[in-house]
Amino acid sequence: MVSPTDKVSPSGTGQFFSRSDLLRWLYVGRLILVTAMLVVALRLWFHAREEDTLIVTVMFVVALIVTSWSFWHTHILGRDPGQNFLYLQVILDIALVTGVVHVTSGPGSSFAPLYVLVISMGALLLPLPGGVLIGVLASIAYFADLVWGFSTGLDRSVVLQIALFTVVAVVTGLVGDRLRRAGLALGVVESELRQLRLDTGDILANLATGVVTVDGDGRLAYANPAAEAMLGFSAREWIGAPVVEEMERRAPGMGHLLERAIRERDLVDRFRMVVGREGGKVRLGVSTALLERGPDVPPSATAIFQDITDVELLNALNRRAERLEAVAALSASLAHEIKNPLASIRSAVEQLARSGLSVEDRATLQRLVLGESDRLSRLLSEFLDYSGLRMGSKRTVDLSTVANDCMTLVRQHPDAEGVEIIGEGTDSPVPLVGDPDLLHRALLNLILNGVQFAGSGGRVTVQVADLENRAYPRGTPIRHAVAVLVGDSGPGVDPDELERIFDPFFTTRDGGSGLGLAVVHRAVEAHRGAVFVDQSPAGGAQFSMYLPAEEGDGGDSR
Repeated sequence: MVSPTDKVSPSGTGQFFSRSDLLRWLYVGRLILVTAMLVVALRLWFHAREEDTLIVTVMFVVALIVTSWSFWHTHILGRDPGQNFLYLQVILDIALVTGVVHVTSGPGSSFAPLYVLVISMGALLLPLPGGVLIGVLASIAYFADLVWGFSTGLDRSVVLQIALFTVVAVVTGLVGDRLRRAGLALGVVESELRQLRLDTGDILANLATGVVTVDGDGRLAYANPAAEAMLGFSAREWIGAPVVEEMERRAPGMGHLLERAIRERDLVDRFRMVVGREGGKVRLGVSTALLERGPDVPPSATAIFQDITDVELLNALNRRAERLEAVAALSASLAHEIKNPLASIRSAVEQLARSGLSVEDRATLQRLVLGESDRLSRLLSEFLDYSGLRMGSKRTVDLSTVANDCMTLVRQHPDAEGVEIIGEGTDSPVPLVGDPDLLHRALLNLILNGVQFAGSGGRVTVQVADLENRAYPRGTPIRHAVAVLVGDSGPGVDPDELERIFDPFFTTRDGGSGLGLAVVHRAVEAHRGAVFVDQSPAGGAQFSMYLPAEEGDGGDSR
């Protein structure tokens, strides 16, 4: 059953009439018709036929009673009109129009076109078969009145009238059915849209994240309760008013981000700002989004922000704990690396102190002491270099030149004998701002690491590229990156060892100190870049080093 508020017909303004509206117009038109007929009958009381006066009077009384009851049922009590109710209304109107036609000269009546209105109303109120049925009933009633009331046969005018009623019934029935289906579909969409708005409003209202939206002119379009609480303002007072400057005053940086998003369409994924409050300062993490309104209309901008004060405090505690754990792990690794040479030196010294050693044994022990001492010295030197690694003076550096210099040096290394080292993209300059010494050390270690694992007969490939206007490296905030990819044909990296590959003193190569890749990581980190390890196309390992080309890029937004 369809409720009286279901949409059934579009108006010229793009809105829809409801079934309740159609019934209201039907009631009004019916009462106007019978009232007019009654007034005319009373004025012509002495000239009208007694039969016609009786018919008009009965029509008025019946129409008044039925219409009053129908209006009470549908509009006062608000009940849904059933199919039988709707058929009763339209059939009553057919009977009333037939009575009007009868008392106004029958075949020559000017009121016969009223059947068209009744048929059209039936087509709009009833399903398609019902609308056609009403057309047939109107034709039968019209023809029956002519035959029995005026003894008129099927002449040309009557046939045309009945044909007109049939065509109107079919056409309006089809149109009404189409409109009814469209109205029902629109009603469903409207209901879902209303529910979606309610759900969205409830979500935004109960969200702990602040949401502020301004239109293309910088006027406040929306602010949820969380945004009001964090920024300390009332959205009702600012809706529709310019609010960008007020946002900047209350949260330095937010107004600038909104204006930049609207004017330049420049969005940020992460921006940190500090907002002063009575109880202290609150740190907010902000991101922005755009909603395009059209080609010639400035977009709306939305700022989404959260209170990250507690999160930052927790992160600071976690970083402190991680630093202490790293220091403890580094200390344990260093102690382990020192302990073994010391044990060998102690054992050799104890044996040298004994009498009766042969000259050959004494020389062997002395060489052992010297060798282990050199190993300790080399280990401590490398560790001091690693722990003292800092960013020095920055200047524009050609990464291709640095890569070519490092490849030349590694080719002279004893471990590079029989290893093919190939440079790709190193003929074109790839500039970046950085510390040339740190970059040299990082690249040298990467290339030497590849040579040592590729082994004699292997291959190491060094690729240098400028990634401007290309996808940024996944997981990094670098906007304009330059990259160095060092791949080797060695055995690759065991997946179980990937997480530890850059840890100090971790090595899978005999005689390795485990500090080479750790130095690479420190050097790249000092440049606010990122280094990853993956499978090389040649089958071994490939180290991908991404560095920001410009100073200030690659760090967290502040």
